[in-house]
Amino acid sequence: MQQLKPRPLKYETIRDIDSFINHIKDGSLKNCVVQGLDVAILCVDWSQVNTDNTMFLGCKMVSVEEEAALLRKGAHFFAPFGGLPYNPYRTTLYSPQELMGGYDAVQNNSLDIRINRHFDAHGGHDADIMEALSQRIHDYSIDTAIKELLGCDDATGLTLRKAVGIMGGHLATRDDPYYRKTVEVARLLTQEGYFVTSGGGPGIMEAANLGAYLATAPDDSIDKSIAILSKTPNYAKPDGTEDPGYIGRAREVIEQYANGAESLAVPTWFYGHEPVNLFASHIGKYFSNSIREDGLLAISMFGVVFAPGSAATTEEVFMDAAQNHYATFNYCSPMVFLGEGHYLQSQVYSCLAQQAVGHPYAQMITISDNPKKLVEFIKKHPPMAQ
Repeated sequence: MQQLKPRPLKYETIRDIDSFINHIKDGSLKNCVVQGLDVAILCVDWSQVNTDNTMFLGCKMVSVEEEAALLRKGAHFFAPFGGLPYNPYRTTLYSPQELMGGYDAVQNNSLDIRINRHFDAHGGHDADIMEALSQRIHDYSIDTAIKELLGCDDATGLTLRKAVGIMGGHLATRDDPYYRKTVEVARLLTQEGYFVTSGGGPGIMEAANLGAYLATAPDDSIDKSIAILSKTPNYAKPDGTEDPGYIGRAREVIEQYANGAESLAVPTWFYGHEPVNLFASHIGKYFSNSIREDGLLAISMFGVVFAPGSAATTEEVFMDAAQNHYATFNYCSPMVFLGEGHYLQSQVYSCLAQQAVGHPYAQMITISDNPKKLVEFIKKHPPMAQ
């Protein structure tokens, strides 16, 4: 008789207070993970709730005695971390407003900068064990929040929001021709119902989120926005210090075109000197750059646009190619290149095309300097199941 393998235990994660209350009313939190909630305010009668194998992650409780009683009933606790400028157990993505809290053009003391200083002071990518644990939990929380934002079609495994990633150089200035072309691509994609994602930094990444933001604005908004932004084309002065005009110009555009369309930025404190991307509605900021890079490409299931960039962008090209080559996430997605001169001269495009010969994703690759052609190609090449 064949021996049956035991099924792995599945936990239900509770990340909002309403779901928690509903479980309390039903009388059971068995095999649930309660993340980052202040449950003390509810004064729960725990004698009426099954807490067998309940995991409380960074939750606020009434007292140590309450925790001890729950431990005796089969619950487990991951205590909150102390002395951190960030919450490892957060249940939502960041907003630009949250990360910019405390910002001043004279003395930048934003939350983003405070977290970056903490990151650097605790070893950066080589943190001690407690800092490393808190960072890993934080990044997992961001993973989960991005999944919740994008949603999932259980029948196909595709995201409900049709995410298209836009990659390119962080040093591209706001008056660079490919900055403008990237804005055009992102605006068209958003108007066609796609959800633009970027690496969350300056340059081409900012252009991607700006284009998405302007999707609901008049057609002349691109010219007018770039005219404003180009007055401060770089985020750093010649001496390497931050130019406050960079943020100031972005705020001018937002004031002129309020309530822009949504998009996602996925930056990292590994490059903590880069300013907050104000044009993204959602920011999933990571400590680990490697997790961020792989994840950003993974969620871009409906395609990736590669604008001109240098070493990091080239790395992303072949990371995405590997995901397509091996159908890592069960689908092949379009890879479109904006920048004929750059990608043909560097031979990146020809090398990729050679690698793709004989594989299904070979038909998912194109190159053009025409934003409309690239968007049409993405429309005509939806994700291909493998």
